[in-house]
Amino acid sequence: MAAAPAAAGSGAGRGRRAAATVAAWGGWGGRPRPGNILLQLRQGQLTGRGLVRAVQFTETFLAERDKQSKWSGIPQLLLKLYATSHLHSDFIECQNILKEISPLLSMEAMAFVTEERKLTQETTYPNTYIFDLFGGVDVKILMRPTISIRGQKLKISDEMSKDCLSILYNTCVCTEGVTKRLAEKNDFVIFLFTLMTSKKTFLQTATLIEDILGVKKEMIRLDEVPNLSSLVSNFDQQQLANFCRILAVTISEMDTGNDDKHTLLAKNAQQKKSLSLGPSAAEINQAALLSIPGFVERLCKLATRKVSESTGTASFLQELEEWYTWLDNALVLDALMRVANEESEHNQASIVFPPPGASEENGLPHTSTRTQLPQSMKIMHEIMYKLEVLYVLCVLLMGRQRNQVHRMIAEFKLIPGLNNLFDKLIWRKHSASALVLHGHNQNCDCSPDITLKIQFLRLLQSFSDHHENKYLLLNNQELNELSAISLKANIPEVEAVLNTDRSLVCDGKRGLLTRLLQVMKKEPAESSFRFWQARAVESFLRGTTSYADQMFLLKRGLLEHILYCIVDSECKSRDVLQSYFDLLGELMKFNVDAFKRFNKYINTDAKFQVFLKQINSSLVDSNMLVRCVTLSLDRFENQVDMKVAEVLSECRLLAYISQVPTQMSFLFRLINIIHVQTLTQENVSCLNTSLVILMLARRKERLPLYLRLLQRMEHSKKYPGFLLNNFHNLLRFWQQHYLHKDKDSTCLENSSCISFSYWKETVSILLNPDRQSPSALVSYIEEPYMDIDRDFTEE
Repeated sequence: MAAAPAAAGSGAGRGRRAAATVAAWGGWGGRPRPGNILLQLRQGQLTGRGLVRAVQFTETFLAERDKQSKWSGIPQLLLKLYATSHLHSDFIECQNILKEISPLLSMEAMAFVTEERKLTQETTYPNTYIFDLFGGVDVKILMRPTISIRGQKLKISDEMSKDCLSILYNTCVCTEGVTKRLAEKNDFVIFLFTLMTSKKTFLQTATLIEDILGVKKEMIRLDEVPNLSSLVSNFDQQQLANFCRILAVTISEMDTGNDDKHTLLAKNAQQKKSLSLGPSAAEINQAALLSIPGFVERLCKLATRKVSESTGTASFLQELEEWYTWLDNALVLDALMRVANEESEHNQASIVFPPPGASEENGLPHTSTRTQLPQSMKIMHEIMYKLEVLYVLCVLLMGRQRNQVHRMIAEFKLIPGLNNLFDKLIWRKHSASALVLHGHNQNCDCSPDITLKIQFLRLLQSFSDHHENKYLLLNNQELNELSAISLKANIPEVEAVLNTDRSLVCDGKRGLLTRLLQVMKKEPAESSFRFWQARAVESFLRGTTSYADQMFLLKRGLLEHILYCIVDSECKSRDVLQSYFDLLGELMKFNVDAFKRFNKYINTDAKFQVFLKQINSSLVDSNMLVRCVTLSLDRFENQVDMKVAEVLSECRLLAYISQVPTQMSFLFRLINIIHVQTLTQENVSCLNTSLVILMLARRKERLPLYLRLLQRMEHSKKYPGFLLNNFHNLLRFWQQHYLHKDKDSTCLENSSCISFSYWKETVSILLNPDRQSPSALVSYIEEPYMDIDRDFTEE
């Protein structure tokens, strides 16, 4: 909210206010008629003159209208508040008025939260509506709730701030549009951060900031917050954890949630625009946080600190359910914990809650009975903390300063710390519950327990992806096992394994990766966790293919588990199937032992047909596996080895992929299911898989044959030119997209073991405009059907 200009209490100030009142009256053309008073106030509110119009009413007039309309005396209270909210006013009286208004609004806010959870029909909340309509939100003491008079104690200012923050928050909860209006006042939003310096106002301020930032169109810049480094450094661990809820909104790019769904055309256009504009607000905010001394270290300590062993865990969600009516977000839970801690210091076994609507220093909602706070609250408290902290660390790991964050996370032993918490907190047995997180509904599968698990898996995925620090997920014995695998296979040991700092790896009997594999194999067939588990394990294998890494996982039965899920359980979830196909491809690529294990498990034609049915049901999901098997087949065919020859002769999958009609069928469908306008990060792999098939054909001097077969397939489908024109446009886009993206091109090279120069050469040959070239696409598109110069810029 922008700070409202201070109103003087002098005669000149009163004169200006009188003039404004006259102007307002003049605009109405005389005394307002009672019948249209609300309409006029709403018009004034929309034009930013609602408060000016409201204050010109006499107290007598408002009292008369109050009797008819039952406004609970709110307009009269606002008149008094307006009169006492100027710089030289009596703030004792002002605070008394605030305390009269606050319960009127908090009762409605509590009813709103309760009824919303019960999914009742929408209700009108007149107190908050009238408060907003008569300009209550714009009263200066609410817009800048920190005014203090020289010589008075700061406590008065803190108390007023808390009352003001409570009033603003309750109005935002109940009255549509208030939060958005406040979000537009950027200087006020910045100012709110400064209120977080006081522990007494921290929770209320953080709650209000979180809701405001949730609807703010433009992301706030943290470098504009006064003394940000000092502010954050002075937070205790409890405050820092709650501050992460706010950071989650300020460091994530606006469209991150649907990243895979946005077209690459749109992303490329946005990136070009961003290059001209400089770093985004999210990137600036990430840099601002990383410049704060000790920030990442404190997050790592929060993420890995242990919960009291004495706390019961078996039924904490059930215990908490009766309390959850009051917990509309984690900050309220935090306030409950503060009370519990304070009470325990005084050896009190229970907490007294006054009736609903009563206002306590901690800003808590209350029940009408004397009830003991459940011990399991501590577990919930820690879960709430950790999922917010893990989210912030995950986003920083994916940002521009990734290597810096990686180095710090390793140094502060985040991974071994999470390993120690895995069984007792992160992957405890999940208890079914109706509890949901703030911002979700009861149909959502997002209990705190579930959210923590998913956030943990996302962090592991980001941590392992294409980074040598991934070996910190193992313990010393497991690292020795990797070395032994390389020695037995008579291959060089992976350099990253040799360079791993053994003092930073996991301790205990099992590393984090092994623990993850154990729970992955126990997960129910249709569990949503399977997707995230597979993604986390796959990220460990991404990059340059490592035989030792693959064998480490194969020895733990991962391949058989994946095949069971795909074939025997006949998994129906497309997301889970895609993640399992991707993982299977990385696990089997170039690995003869993996193909032997595959053939041993898929040991009947019936099983193999089920497997093929799953592959062919959606090539968008399975194309990475098709690519890996195609690449493996090409390598095996060029090796002289009895073990390889045996696998080539026995493996059903390799025999199937080796057939030209099979390859052509895949190639035709891969090109046909994508178009430039629909390419996303999720389906662009189909284009790259089709290129792999053609690059390998080119190596064997069979590229013209494959293009000629594509042409015949076009004609057989009665669509001459349709497929090859589309492919031509896709390849033109490929050049624009990849030739300016170092990371993407490196990933293509590492995952395929084909130099990127060969990728570029193959695309150039296919796009050759010479119709006499036997390897150019245009040679196979008949002139009447030629359509290769279409503009595919994002509209």
